[in-house]
Amino acid sequence: MKNPIALWDLSRHFRTKLLQSAWMYVIFPVLCISGCQSTMSEDIQVYVSDFASGDLSQISNGNLGIFQDKSVMGFYHNDTVTLSLEGLPAHDALRITVELYVHDSWDGNVTGVGGPDLWVMALDDTEVLRTTFSNSPCTSSYCLYQSFPGSHPSFNQPKSGATSANLPGRCQYQNVAGWTSMYHITRIIPHRGNRASVIFWDEIKQTNARNQLCDESWSIGQITVSTVSIQ
Repeated sequence: MKNPIALWDLSRHFRTKLLQSAWMYVIFPVLCISGCQSTMSEDIQVYVSDFASGDLSQISNGNLGIFQDKSVMGFYHNDTVTLSLEGLPAHDALRITVELYVHDSWDGNVTGVGGPDLWVMALDDTEVLRTTFSNSPCTSSYCLYQSFPGSHPSFNQPKSGATSANLPGRCQYQNVAGWTSMYHITRIIPHRGNRASVIFWDEIKQTNARNQLCDESWSIGQITVSTVSIQ
């Protein structure tokens, strides 16, 4: 058993994630009182890929690319990607971790011809994250705010929550430092059943760009999915 967490802490963690994603439902039918011995365990890693093998057999609309000498799944602009999982063991939730690369001139929450630049993650058609990203420089006189690590339309500094904020751009700002940001995004989502679909898509807006895929794109460096059970 790994990472035991008191059920009360788990429930509080779930409520926080659900509130950030603006959707709520009952997670567990029984509330744990003080002293409850129930724990959460991450039982089985049911999917992991860094795309180095080139295996996209469980992914629809999967493309392979290279960024900084690393295999990634990408590159996407106004696209949807679905990871299909079958034969899942009994569980109460799924833990999904994504290594996301945000390339070039994402404009965050700005409205108009350049945005907002949204990225969405869903489980079985239920959105668990709808947020924006910005790679814009930020000064006292000019700043294009993003929503992450919150949900849209919250406002945070560009590149807030990034694991790496100074990677070079992929296309429009190729080899210029600071125009790709990398994020590790984890969500623990209530789920039961032996099948699941993890869906990623964007709603990027850049209507004045000659080459929109070059102007703004995203890719994924790794996906990990594990079952979580309550004992």
